[in-house]
Amino acid sequence: MKRQSILVTGGAGFIGSNFIPYFLGKYPAYRLINLDLLTYAGEVANLVEVSSDPRYCFVEGDICDRVLVRSLFEQYDIRGVIHFAAESHVDNSIANPSVFIQTNITGTFTLLDVAYGYWMEKPFVYREGYAGCRFHHISTDEVYGTLGEEGLFNEQTPYAPNSPYSASKASSDMIVRSYYHTYGMNSTITNCSNNYGPKQHDEKLIPTIIRKALRGESIPIYGDGKNIRDWLYVLDHCRGIDLVYHDGVAGEVYNIGGRNERDNNTIAHTICEILDRLHPKASMKQYADQIVYVQDRAGHDRRYAIDATKLEEQLGWVAQENFESGIVKTIEWYLKKYLHG
Repeated sequence: MKRQSILVTGGAGFIGSNFIPYFLGKYPAYRLINLDLLTYAGEVANLVEVSSDPRYCFVEGDICDRVLVRSLFEQYDIRGVIHFAAESHVDNSIANPSVFIQTNITGTFTLLDVAYGYWMEKPFVYREGYAGCRFHHISTDEVYGTLGEEGLFNEQTPYAPNSPYSASKASSDMIVRSYYHTYGMNSTITNCSNNYGPKQHDEKLIPTIIRKALRGESIPIYGDGKNIRDWLYVLDHCRGIDLVYHDGVAGEVYNIGGRNERDNNTIAHTICEILDRLHPKASMKQYADQIVYVQDRAGHDRRYAIDATKLEEQLGWVAQENFESGIVKTIEWYLKKYLHG
């Protein structure tokens, strides 16, 4: 049986390394080529469970490297792209925005342009046998800016990015959009809310709270801790990407959100309470005693929240985890990593 090859970019990072085992487990007829530069957020060890699978191939490299990307399309006859690769840490984008512009904008353009040249003869005309090829781009709710106390981001919300990170992602979204409208490329975009779950980089909020708590260190919370995010369990995000890649309408955008709004104070105290139960301190003191408030991040958006109605009603997506169930699974995974890893 000839397997269809899909290029997955950034598959050694948090979301990609959850997506690849899920996708390979569900679809025996696919072969996944994982192109990842292995920057600070990507680890080969994140994919140890598929490393020996003959349907999986890892390639270390840069999505900005046009020669490499083109060679992968030709070598593996790539018929789809699922594009995770991005610089994504907001604090890093404030300190060093140039790498975000390069990777998130130039890298996305390079992938699109190579795919266009390989799949299509000219605008709106696919090569024979390539009409079903799709480019799926994973983006973020941060492109929409910030919300007040009420309301939700939907697919018609105007873009208003407030950090170099979100500005670079907004730019990449617009480039994907342009390749659909100008060239007729079969492309889709998903904008997701804050993900959490296994394999997330240590410097993100939830792993930081768990790690600092277990080490007896101060648990830093920005500002007053009242910044609100809509939390989405990573495997629910993966299921949404799967649905949009296979069944989404070309040229459309779909928002994926968990309907689990929590402020950072609630996140920190919830994690501490669960740790008190699962791994109590020998002193019997509470982990919440370690919470401290630090200077707020520059340009820190106050609230994000996603309306996933379009994905739910048109493609039948349903989140399988709520925050109460997902956070316990997440903490149990990190306890194994930090205490026994």
